[in-house]
Amino acid sequence: MSQTFNYRHLYYFWVVAKEGGVARAAERLDMAVQTISAQVRDLEKALGVTLLRSEGRNLVLTEAGVAAMHEADHIFALGEQLPHRVREAASGPTLRLNLGISDGIAKLAVHRLLTPVLNEPHLRLLCHEGEFQPLLGELALHKLDAVLADRQAAPNPALRTTSQLLASSPVTWFAPASWAAQAAPRFPQTLTEVPVLLPTAHAALRERIDHWLERERIRPRIAGEFEDSALLSTFAAAGMGVMPAPSALGTHLQRTYGLAPIGQSPDVHEEFHLIYSARKVMHPLLQRLLAADGPGLLMASQDA
Repeated sequence: MSQTFNYRHLYYFWVVAKEGGVARAAERLDMAVQTISAQVRDLEKALGVTLLRSEGRNLVLTEAGVAAMHEADHIFALGEQLPHRVREAASGPTLRLNLGISDGIAKLAVHRLLTPVLNEPHLRLLCHEGEFQPLLGELALHKLDAVLADRQAAPNPALRTTSQLLASSPVTWFAPASWAAQAAPRFPQTLTEVPVLLPTAHAALRERIDHWLERERIRPRIAGEFEDSALLSTFAAAGMGVMPAPSALGTHLQRTYGLAPIGQSPDVHEEFHLIYSARKVMHPLLQRLLAADGPGLLMASQDA
């Protein structure tokens, strides 16, 4: 790194790029336009490249500017976390694990797969539920240590992420007592006769179920679609219809929700992937999760 490189200059450039112009950046920072412009020019001089160019009345990022902006996002995202991390460290020993949880994934399965780290005496677990792509963006900005999802991340050299399959489970269909007697005898054809509850299309499992239904030439009576797996189970338990779920969670669904298995889609699987940034020094709790027996944890009954 050049000795003339200055992080304050980088910050001014970052604000200019965020605000879309020097004047707006100067207003946000309560500084003179000339001062901001000079600081950005000093940064360009230190880096030996042009970061911004005029296009009509607007400033736009050059290719080098896009690269600088990407790295600045990382740097200042980490900087925002620094005061909190320092105060937290001073208050006592903690081991933070900041996880993104894809909203389509079965929450009980998440709890079971996290079992290897839950007994850590100084654990501070932060779980953020959200949609898959925004969570990957948070991971890329180092705001998350990892993401638990129902699919692997598409290859993207810029994000430098790695996906590992922790566990998978075949899918079984479950019904409340009010529909079990009608749905079970001629399954899966009875899915055209009884109300069916499904995850919404944002869940990777939905596409696999749709393909299976198409292969079986079944047009289900869809009575409801749910983003949250717990909400799906709740409505099924209330008698609204039958639902698919990972077979490994069957005992829990029977004991907690009173749902009975009526049949299986053996070639349809729910998958559980851990997605994390490739680093030379890996978070110790992530190492523990990756080394654990994921399938065994998924099958473990917490109701026994």
